[in-house]
Amino acid sequence: MSDVAFRSMLAARKRVFIDLLKWDLPVLGGRYEIDRFDDTQARYLILTDFDHHHLASARLLPTTRPHILDSIFPALCAGEPPRGPAVWEVTRFCLDRRLRSAKRRQVRDQLVTALAVYALETGIDRYTGVAEMRWLQQILSFGWDCRAIGEPLRSGGSLLGALEIAITPNTPAELAAGGVWSPLPIHQAPARRAVNA
Repeated sequence: MSDVAFRSMLAARKRVFIDLLKWDLPVLGGRYEIDRFDDTQARYLILTDFDHHHLASARLLPTTRPHILDSIFPALCAGEPPRGPAVWEVTRFCLDRRLRSAKRRQVRDQLVTALAVYALETGIDRYTGVAEMRWLQQILSFGWDCRAIGEPLRSGGSLLGALEIAITPNTPAELAAGGVWSPLPIHQAPARRAVNA
């Protein structure tokens, strides 16, 4: 993955999570949203255009070490937050603000598909995450095996919920039945990178 793509992702995250959603997050150099979880253990799926500019991205965090659900929002889980080497947390699911509606839906579906493909390729059998309720309801409707793992709670003016997504060999068919499955041509496969803090 090029440094252009990585910087473009961090800039897009600032535009979405800080400028638009008004989350209270660290900003690097006035341009990039980056936090303590952006370290050597994080993995990234980034969809870009041909100039390596960000279209969509997601950050994956191992649950065998501190992550957002267990460190910041454990109260969202009815029990202990799911953990294990085959359980990864999806965070910073980000669609570029410049995308128009139809393209935005297409890119969203491609990123969801990339998450499923990546999990199947690397032995991830579950994803967890925290989402605002409107987004969580969309995630639940994609067709895959997804469930809430606790009661929603209000935090900073938003109603948040925790979720768990099982990834199995049936997941592509489930997403296809939900109208979400949208694989990328091989030359457009998402870039992956672990950043050095």
